[in-house]
Amino acid sequence: MPKFIRSTATLVALVIGIAGAALVLYAWRLPPFTSSIETTDNAYVRGQITVVSPQLAGYVAEVAVQDFQKVTAGQLLVRIDDRIFQQKLEQARATLAAQKAALANSEQTRRSNEAKIKSSEAQVDSAKAALKAAEANWERIEPLLSRGVTTQKEADQARANLDQTKAALSQAQAAVEVARQDLAATQVNRSSLEAAVQGAEAAVHLAEIDLQNTRIVAPQEGRLGEIGARVGQYVSAGTQLLAVVPETIWVVANFKETQLPGMKVGQPVTLKVDALEHASLTGHIERFSPAAGSEFTVLKADNATGNFTKVAQRVPVRIAIDPDQKLVERLAPGMSVEISVDTAAPAGMKSVATTDGVALR
Repeated sequence: MPKFIRSTATLVALVIGIAGAALVLYAWRLPPFTSSIETTDNAYVRGQITVVSPQLAGYVAEVAVQDFQKVTAGQLLVRIDDRIFQQKLEQARATLAAQKAALANSEQTRRSNEAKIKSSEAQVDSAKAALKAAEANWERIEPLLSRGVTTQKEADQARANLDQTKAALSQAQAAVEVARQDLAATQVNRSSLEAAVQGAEAAVHLAEIDLQNTRIVAPQEGRLGEIGARVGQYVSAGTQLLAVVPETIWVVANFKETQLPGMKVGQPVTLKVDALEHASLTGHIERFSPAAGSEFTVLKADNATGNFTKVAQRVPVRIAIDPDQKLVERLAPGMSVEISVDTAAPAGMKSVATTDGVALR
């Protein structure tokens, strides 16, 4: 009897030892319990959270939305008091009108200068005709004076008339040059006035943009976070008023580097979401991070020391959630997710959510 008891105790101890060893091997996924399914609970839902801020300073006149409200692209969120910006726009428009009037006046001045040139050229022609007549008269009187046929007084008058007509021609020619220079100055000044008009138009457009920016609208469709804006609050450019969360979401799973062998883009993934009572969803690997997560930290670890301990690094893996799943609309960025990937599955195979892991078909 004692021998039987000893044999039974030995057998029980042996069974317990074998069970313990098997449990350790199973827990560490060592042979013969190796599995192609890799899992991690270091995974979270991600989304494109857009923080909305004003581009200008002013007092909040209206908050048109509420916390967690669903909005559409272009919907009014917050309105800043626009009275100052409306007056700035009117001021810019008045400046533009003045610059356009100056440009129109320059055009009128140009036409007047062109008319003056024509008038001066006509005076030159008249002076040339008078000079020709004076020269002809002098050519008649000069021979007569030498023969004593005419008086010295008439000769002096003819000579003086000739000199006057020459001076009148020079004066008319100078007037033409002055008119041409006035036209050139007007044309140069016109370029400056045209630039001034363009600057005034740009100022009007800037004032219009500032006025439009007093109406802060949703950049895209989504749901709002907590509203930080309050009526009467003074805000400056860059003040965070609220956040818009679009419906586009994905999952980032941080796998250990030892889990990556066998993983490929397109492989099916099963996701269990804590917030949905561990309900299962399906997805697929979309792409891998170009570096381990430790490489993106601000303060990187320096392993060039004597006290080095090797630690398996984690590499972020982006997982796309398959569409047309009822529970997807309940997901929100920041939720915790448990990920299961069958590294033996070929890329592109569709996964089916199960209660135990990944089923393929």
